[in-house]
Amino acid sequence: MTDHAVEGADRRVLRRQMLADDVYEAIKTMLMDHVVRPGARISIDGLAREFQVSSTPVREALARLESEGLALKEPLKGYRATQLLTLAEFDDLYRFRLLLEPWAARRAAELITDEGRDRLRAELATAVEPTSVDYAGYKSLTVHDNRFHTLIATLSGSEQVRLAFQRTHCHLHIFRLHYERDIGPEVLTEHRTLVQAITSGNPPAAEAAMTRHIQNSMQSRLRKIYE
Repeated sequence: MTDHAVEGADRRVLRRQMLADDVYEAIKTMLMDHVVRPGARISIDGLAREFQVSSTPVREALARLESEGLALKEPLKGYRATQLLTLAEFDDLYRFRLLLEPWAARRAAELITDEGRDRLRAELATAVEPTSVDYAGYKSLTVHDNRFHTLIATLSGSEQVRLAFQRTHCHLHIFRLHYERDIGPEVLTEHRTLVQAITSGNPPAAEAAMTRHIQNSMQSRLRKIYE
């Protein structure tokens, strides 16, 4: 195969990947904004027609969304959007986070290095306050929130803690439940407090800051939607 042919094949692979990513983001937005209602069936053929693509990128996107807990594949029936977290599931998720993340923050502060400080500060610098109450407006905060908490788990030095946190995809399920634009500044203020505690190498302060951050998210910002 000539170099020209190889380059052409590489470009086709890149275009296909870009298309698959676009379809994934489009369906994810529909799920996050409840355009596809929780529990509703997802038509692969219908989405393919809507996006004017083949069924292949739609199937690939739904497989990715299934791994994130946003779509559910049923034998012989196809895909449907997962239900929102029940109150019991919500409480269980936050109990898990309170067991895991304060410890991770404390350990990160104990082990912090100059590289770790740079990574935390760089991640904090990417945070952007929401511009609207739909997924397009708060997507950047959702992505930052996931990277930020995953980074702290990574800096704890425990690969099992990092993997356990990532498997919850909690940021997606939480933001899918409810979002108010005015909570963005609160979240980012708490993130700044966490960065200060960890980068200064203060384990008790880091643990306390993470505990407050999770409790505020649970009690002040989200649990009221079940009342």
